[in-house]
Formats: sequence, structure tokens, C-alpha cells
Amino acid sequence: MAMREIPFEEAKRIAYSKGLRPAKVKGTTKLEFTKGNNPRLEETSWEDFENLLYVRSLSVHESGGFMKVMKK
Repeated sequence: MAMREIPFEEAKRIAYSKGLRPAKVKGTTKLEFTKGNNPRLEETSWEDFENLLYVRSLSVHESGGFMKVMKK
């Protein structure tokens, strides 16, 4: 199944349903979702996550419940 771009609010809803939170990879500009048990990630607010997506021309893509941050 191919990845499809999804609206931010849909990504947020999926993340909540899976117990995921927005995060940044420490020392990089990469954005990911986390369950909070990865020491290389630092959690961020949903507002900051959305702003960083916009500023960096990124969007959330989904396929079969798997989400990934990708270039628009």
C-alpha cells in the first residue's frame, strides 16, 4: 500500500489512538512520533511539531496505520 499525505489533524488523531506523541531527534532537525521510551528523541508540543512541519515544508504520510514525516 502506498503512503498518502494526510491532514495534520488526522495524523494527530491517529497518533493519540496509538499512544504516540510528537518528538524531535536530538541533535538533528528530524521529526518523528514516539511512545516516549526512546532516549534519542525529545518530546515536543503538538503546536511546535505542526509549526516545524510547516516551516520545513514537511507533511505526515500514512499507510496501513504507519505514519512517517516526509517532504511535501
